[in-house]
This record gives sequence, structure tokens and C-alpha cells, in this order.
Amino acid sequence: MTLPVLQIEGVSKRFGNNLANDDISLTLAKGEIIALLGENGAGKTTLMSILFGHYTPDAGRIVVDGTELPPGKPRAAIRAGVGMVHQHFSLAPNLTVLENVMTGTESLWAVKSQTGAARRKLLSISERFGLRIDPDKRLGDLSVGEQQRVEILKSLYNDARILILDEPTAVLTNIEAERLFTVLKDMARQGLSLIFISHKLDEVMAAADRIVVLRRGKTVAERRASDSSKAELAELMVGRQVERPVREPSTPGALALAARDITVWVNGVARLKSISFALREGEILGIVGVSGNGQAVLGQMLFGTCARTSGTLELFGKPVADLTVPDVVDAGIGRIPEDRNHEGAIGEMAIWENAVLERISSPAFSKNGLVNRNAGMAFARRIIEEFDVRGGTPQTRARLLSGGNLQKLILGRNLLQNPRILIAAQPTRGLDEGAVAAVHARLLAARKEGAAVLLISEDLDEVIRLADRIQAIVGGLLSPPVEAADADARKLGLMMAGEWREVEDAV
Repeated sequence: MTLPVLQIEGVSKRFGNNLANDDISLTLAKGEIIALLGENGAGKTTLMSILFGHYTPDAGRIVVDGTELPPGKPRAAIRAGVGMVHQHFSLAPNLTVLENVMTGTESLWAVKSQTGAARRKLLSISERFGLRIDPDKRLGDLSVGEQQRVEILKSLYNDARILILDEPTAVLTNIEAERLFTVLKDMARQGLSLIFISHKLDEVMAAADRIVVLRRGKTVAERRASDSSKAELAELMVGRQVERPVREPSTPGALALAARDITVWVNGVARLKSISFALREGEILGIVGVSGNGQAVLGQMLFGTCARTSGTLELFGKPVADLTVPDVVDAGIGRIPEDRNHEGAIGEMAIWENAVLERISSPAFSKNGLVNRNAGMAFARRIIEEFDVRGGTPQTRARLLSGGNLQKLILGRNLLQNPRILIAAQPTRGLDEGAVAAVHARLLAARKEGAAVLLISEDLDEVIRLADRIQAIVGGLLSPPVEAADADARKLGLMMAGEWREVEDAV
């Protein structure tokens, strides 16, 4: 019998009162792709961080090719052929691709850098695995998909034979995700072994040979992908049947937000080009588009973190000057930013501090310039309970939460304030099936209660399911709106390609 390339044996890890991993074991064969599936906070990233040496387990061991790895030593894992591509990239945007790949591979005492040899090796690897990239391009000038390619190449440059990918498609478009999994399958055919963490059942079913399901730190199931279904996997993840809510017909109310001919220039480039839209109370307006087409700037402009260059903005029928964050909060606008780590939370602050951060001057959370800690703690406990934020207490630092649980914290602090307008940018990115269904139900409930919701999302199914009207953003331009009842994936795909007239003719 062939020895597995990887054995995880009885691994347990506790953070305070939180048992993140509870006696987990699994094996990985050469050329196999395993999907690690589970709810937010199920222990997936913790387990992979133990495998890569970022965390030391309280019990258990990691064996690679028959040799036990010393715990808590990433360099030993790398030498053993283990590579990890993190959900949030660990690359330097000011360096070139080649410089990023070479970082940490040469001795500080080396007389001369072996740049020529490194370039040849990088080009050989990129050609072999179909991950073509310009070694001399500055990383900050690359798309998100290209940056992820660099992360993978860096692991392969270090001779990885076992590759771990944490939520590899969380920030990719559907097309980029399809290309990625084509590459990963080719890697497996060439003998690499892969484990990828995901919440997306479609890609798990399409890409994995075997699926391991974790729930609350325990292994609850293991399935061959060919022997399972999305419905079964969703139920295994959350321990119950998962049903997405359905949008009910409604009649929109008064005009809540109107943008007319808005243009925004950033660093000498027009990111939004004379866009217009109208949002009414009791409706959801969906904005779809491939990442990088201006939707991030649109959200930032409405969040008060990016000034418009020209155009007019009206809130509830009244013109407003350039928005600031306090203006937005005071106007009853909820903010769910696209980048939860850099724009949505401060990792070193406690959960309760992040919960009240945007409304710290509100009478509910402060008086005479003093923060009401008890009120903040109570609000944080309410968010944790109602939005199922796992991994800590109100005093826990936000950086210790998984990405999905941090997202639920941001959603909770906004939705529990009953906003009159909600700007939701990629609100379910990184959430598991159960959490996605819960968030969709919350957004539809806010709509039913009269909130005006602007949903900015790259998930076409999500927008079709939730929105009343849909517009596409392409190169900073915004299409005319179409009714969701008249939209399907084909029409939205045309809109996202800028083919608006053809869509209007088809409708």
C-alpha cells in the first residue's frame, strides 16, 4: 500500500475557551485534491495553519512522507515540501513578481543574488503549470487573480509538493475561478497534492476528489465528490437543511438615494464616469460587474471615504455635499465595505470596540465624551448571538476571528441599527451556506421594513435572487437598469461585457 504524502493524526487546538480543532485526523495521497469544507469558524484555517507551522497543536502530529514535522515551525514545513496560499495575500506590492518570489529564499550573507537563475526557474515553473506571469511586473500593478498566481508560484518555487489554498476563489471572478481550478487539476495530474478550503459547493463538487467536512472543530463526514451532492454537503456543514429565502413582490416607496452624473477621479484615472442611479425605500438595487470596474470606488464614495469629482447626490430628496463617514452614519446609512480587514474592522481592537466603532459618539454608546463600555459589551453580545459570530467573546480581538465571522460582525453592527439605507458591498463573500441564507433573509427583511438596499456583488445568482432591479458597471460606466424578473445569467453577462443595447432589445 502506498504511503500517504500527508498524515494529520489526532490534532487538537484550543484558544482560551474555544476548542478550534478536536482530535482531527486525515490523510492525503499523491496527486489527490481534497476540499476542506465547513461553516465559518469550523476550524478549517486553524487546522491548515497547524499543518504549515503557524500554530502549535495542543495534541496530535503532522507527518509528511513518513517523517514527523516539528510543531510550530513554518520553515520546516516549507523544507518538507508544504506550501500555503493564504486568503489574504502576504506579498509586497512595491516589489516585482520576481522579487516577491525570491524573498526569503537567499541568505542575508550571500555575496551576490542569483537573480538570473531565479528568473529561469520561475519561468520554467510558470510554463510547466500554465501560470504565466511577467517576472518584472510590479505586484501592485497586477489584478487580484494575477497576484494569487504569484502566491502559488512562490510556493512552487520553494519546491512545494503539498499545496494548501485557503479560500482560493474568495476574491476571484467566476472566470478567474474556473481558470484556477483548471490549473490545480493539471497540478494534481503532475503529481502535486492539494488541499483547498472553500464554502462554495459548486467548486467543491467540480474540483475535489474527496471532501472532508468539519463542524465545530470536529470531522463529521468524509465523502468522495462523485458520491455526494450539494444538498447533502450543505446539511453536513450546518447540521440541518439549508434553504435560501425567496424575494416576495413589493411596491417601492419614496426616493431614498439619487446619484446623477457622478464622476470620480483617483490618482489621475476616472474610476466612475458620469454614472446615475436611483434607489427607493423598500427595494434592493443590484450592481453587478467584474472586479476592478469601479464598484469598489462606488462603495467608497457612498461610504464617505472617497470624494466625488463632479455630479450631484441626493439623500431623501435633499442635495448633499461631499460625504464624510460621520455624515453617512448620522444619515442612517449602513456600511458593509468590500474589504472587511482594512475598511471594516481594526484587528487589534476587541469585538465590542469594533461593534460600536462607527457610532461611538452616539448617546447609546457614550455620554459626556466617555464610552459606555457596558452598552458596547451588551451590543456586541447581541451581535454574537443573533448573527452566530463564533470564535470569541466581546473582549476577543477581532483579528482572531475567521474571515467569515468577522464579516458577520460587520453585518450585525449595521443591520441591528435598522439603517434607512444600506450599502452592502460583497456582503456574503467568504460566508458558508448557512450564513449566506441567513444574510439573504436579513437583507430581504430590511427591504420589507422599508430600508433602501444597494447590493454590490459579483455573485450573479445572489443579485438575481435578491434584487428588484439590476445595473451593470463596466469600466466605470453604469448600464441602464433592468427588472430582475427580466434578467438571467446570459443577459447579465452581456451587460457586464458592456453590451447594453442588445440586452434592452432582448427585453
